[in-house]
Order: sequence, then C-alpha cells, then structure tokens
Amino acid sequence: MSALPATDRQPLGVITHGSLEGGLQMKLDRAESVEDVTSGSLVVVAGAQYDFFAMVKDVCIEAANEQILLNPPPAESDLLRKVMRGTGTYATLDLQPMLMAPQGGDAEHEEPQSVKTIPSHFSAVSMASEDDVARVFGAEANDGGDRYFEIGQPREMADIPVCLDLKKFVERSNAVFGKTGTGKSFLTRILLSGLIQSGRAVNLVFDMHGEYGMGTNKEPDAAGGETFVPGLKKLFRSQVSIFSLDPAATRERTGQSPDVPVHLYADQVTPADILPLQETMNLNDTAADSCYALQRRHGDAWLLELLDTEESKMDALAESVGAHTGSMKALRRKFAKLRGEDFFSTDSSDGKQDVIRELMKRLEDGKSVVFEFGGHTDVSTYLLVANIITRQIRAQYEKQANTFARTQNPADKPQQLMITIEEAHKFLTPRIARETSFGKIAREMRKYFVSLLVVDQRPSAIDDEVLSQIGTKIVAQLSDDKDLAAALVGTPESAALRKVLASLDSKRQALLMGHAPPMPMAIETRTYGPDFVDAMQSGGGAVGGDGQVQETETGARLEMY
Repeated sequence: MSALPATDRQPLGVITHGSLEGGLQMKLDRAESVEDVTSGSLVVVAGAQYDFFAMVKDVCIEAANEQILLNPPPAESDLLRKVMRGTGTYATLDLQPMLMAPQGGDAEHEEPQSVKTIPSHFSAVSMASEDDVARVFGAEANDGGDRYFEIGQPREMADIPVCLDLKKFVERSNAVFGKTGTGKSFLTRILLSGLIQSGRAVNLVFDMHGEYGMGTNKEPDAAGGETFVPGLKKLFRSQVSIFSLDPAATRERTGQSPDVPVHLYADQVTPADILPLQETMNLNDTAADSCYALQRRHGDAWLLELLDTEESKMDALAESVGAHTGSMKALRRKFAKLRGEDFFSTDSSDGKQDVIRELMKRLEDGKSVVFEFGGHTDVSTYLLVANIITRQIRAQYEKQANTFARTQNPADKPQQLMITIEEAHKFLTPRIARETSFGKIAREMRKYFVSLLVVDQRPSAIDDEVLSQIGTKIVAQLSDDKDLAAALVGTPESAALRKVLASLDSKRQALLMGHAPPMPMAIETRTYGPDFVDAMQSGGGAVGGDGQVQETETGARLEMY
C-alpha cells in the first residue's frame, strides 16, 4: 500500500510543541470542531522526510489571554465566539508518535518503524486515511491473503478495516479482557475464525458455556433485535471437531451428536490438576499436601484410594501416608461428588480407547477442537477437566517439539496450537500459576509451538509474570482500577493508554495493543453476525458455500487416557 501524499490529506492542524520523550502537541485548525476528535484516534504527521503515525492521547482547550476567560463572550454573541475561535481561544491535541515511515517513491515497500526522531514545527497533522491504516496494520489481500485478518475499524472512522497480523498473533500467548457483557466471547469467536480460515494455528477451545461449537447464542443486531449466529463447527464444518463431556446435552441443544464423547478416569488425575480448584472448592494448602502424600504412596491410584476408603478408616489412611486426618476427610467429601458424574469412572483406564490420542490426531491433521461441557457447568469441573487435558497435550507437544529439534525434519514439526480458556484467572492466580500447565504454557511453551488465548474479566487476579508474557491484548471496557492497571502490565505509554481504555463504550469497542499490532489502536470490533458469516463463506477455503452443517463424525464412545 503506497503512502498517501501529504497534499492529498485533509489537515487537522499543525505541530507547535513536542519532544521525543514527551510526545507532540498540535494546534487544531479553527475550521475543525474539537468535538470531532476523540482520544485514541490515529493521526498522521507529515514531516519533511517521514510520516509519523501518532495516537491522540489528550484533547485540551486553551486561551491566548487570561482576560478572555475572565470576561467570556455572552451566550447570545455567536459572532464574537466565532471571531475568537482559533485565535483568542483554540484547541490543542497531545499526540504520542508510535511509528515513522519514510516518504518517497519506495515508501510502500518499507514497513513503519519505531519512532527515533520528531517532525519540525508547523508540520501538518491529519486524520489517518484508509491507505494510512492499511500501511500500518496491513490489508487482508496482502501476503497471500492468509496473514492479515480484519477484526474491526478505527473508532469514529467507519468502513476502514483494521487488520490483525495473524503470523505474529500466534507467536505469543494473547488475551481478551473485558468486564461481563462487553462481548468477549463474540470477539474471541472472530479471532478463532481468522485463525481457522487462515490455517495459521489449530485451536483447542475449552467451551464452558456452549458458545463456540454449533452456535446457539444470540448477537444483538443493528436494529436492536437479536440474531442467532452459527458457531465454529457450522462455519468450518469438518475443520472443527466437537468433543463433549455431556453428549446428551450437546444433542439436545444442537440436534447433532458430538464428534467425540469424552470419559474421565480417576487414575488420570494428578495432584497438580487439583491446584486450580483450591479457591473454588475451599481447599487449603494442607489439602494439596495430602494429595501429594497419597500419590507418593499409591501412585496413579491415589484418588481411587481416597474415594474408596470408608469414613471410619480415614484416620488409618491419613496415618499411613503421613497426612492430616481432617484434611484427608475434607478432600474425600469434596471429591465424592465425582462418583455421581456420568463422565467420571473409578475403573482403570488400562485398555480403554485413548481420547488424548484422538485429540492429538485431529490437531495434527489441522483440525481445531471445541471441548464442550454441556450440563456440567460447575466451575470446579471445568477447571479439573481443562487442567487434565492441557497437561497431557502439553507433554505431547514437548515430546514432538524435541523430536523436531533433533531431526530438523519438517514432517516432524508440530502444528501451531492455541488453547483458549475462559475464567482464565482461576488457572493463573499468583498462588498456583507456577504449578499449573496453563501457567507453564504462558511462560515457556512458545518454543514448543503452544500458546494461550486468555479470556477473562478480572486480569488483576492473574499472576503478574503471566501477564508480562502475554503478547497481544484486546481489551474491552473495564471498570476496576486494578483490572485497568493489570491489563496494561508491560505496555509502553500505559498512562496514555489508560485514558483510552477509560473512554471505551461498553459494547463493541476495544483497545488493540501488544505484539501483533504495530501500534495501539482503539477499535470498534467487527460484529459476529450474518455479515460476518457471509464474509467467511465468500472467503472460500474451509467454509461451505451453502452454510449447512455436514453430518458429524460420530463414533463409539471414546475414553480419556
């Protein structure tokens, strides 16, 4: 995309002050209304040699003389107000330059770089055009059509697409933050659609509320009504598999059987899988120690031994492993309810079909997996099962990555995997983040081709080290000061960005920032609705032209191994 000549842009004003460290200040042209410029807007400063792409971080009104403010013109004197505007009174914008790109004939071949200097006095400032936005954020048609994906448009700038660089997006763990009701799940589905359509990564989605698979949720439409929209399985057919912990609920809700029903065995649970449940099940540190004590004595059968021991014999069991009796009894009470769950069995997993192997096979074949929980909406079930699955997937990916490093054979290279988790703070609290598989993935699994997509309304509850490892953040409205601060951990110019976050509306607005976008941008997010479905279908690839769902690949009940 070529640079737009400075003479073809519509000036907003000119630069009057500035420094490399503190940013720039511009005076708004008297013909422009200060109310038309919003915090977070993208503007372009046309220097002598470079175009500077900057974000509006503050809007101010000034007066050339204090006497004007002491004796303001009367309300009925429109003429006097107009005469003063732009001379006696004026508006200024504080700008934060983010990128610079050379002007000239070869400018379209050079990507914008970080700012190393500033423009001179009276350099013209204008609102960014569609060409400018595409030059910074890319366009879907660029690089073969599978690298850039439209996720929205600049706030207050309709019909100008803002694209996300999917190549960079999958390189790191990422996050979607926002308080309840801001549309995090719809935005996440848009991101996952881009990844599936482009083939940049396969996805494992832990779908706690049945929002990602077949699609029964409703998206508010432009008329204020609600439109039912398809999930990822309906959009991408055979490229998405549904694994369900509750096949009956999946059939009842969607009219389709899951591709793979899932079963869980007691000998597959490790003490590390219990750690995320400490808060939700009110378990103390002694309970975790008791789990490890049982495992040291009974190996993989530690949970079975706990569940099968009668209440009257708990004292003897605790003494035999060197654990606290009260803690052991509390553990047994907490986990006794697992016996009543239809997905759980105390039988041995030996000789059973291996659902992890089936999951890995589909990921290796380039298929994404939505893991549904059906009627098992209890948070403790979600945490336990997600941890068990992720722990084993992580181990498999480490093994594959080590094989690839040894052979350097492209055929051994693992598929790039992104794991999506909601209620992420329950897996990633400072207390347990170092011990859980999710914490380890966020910190060190990039080299093993695995990353996280963290979806959460409470970023302040997530461990700071994990937050610092998140590459790209898409942050919707947050109200709590602690959450605002946490969402900006490790982000340059956090003070300016905090003002932008504070100005977001509660629906369909977000701040895009971090590793994948070249610079922060306040956007109005794309709507996950009929227009989006049409765009996905017209894009070709995996999406069927008729939009109908193929028959699912239902087979015999598979067991988790």
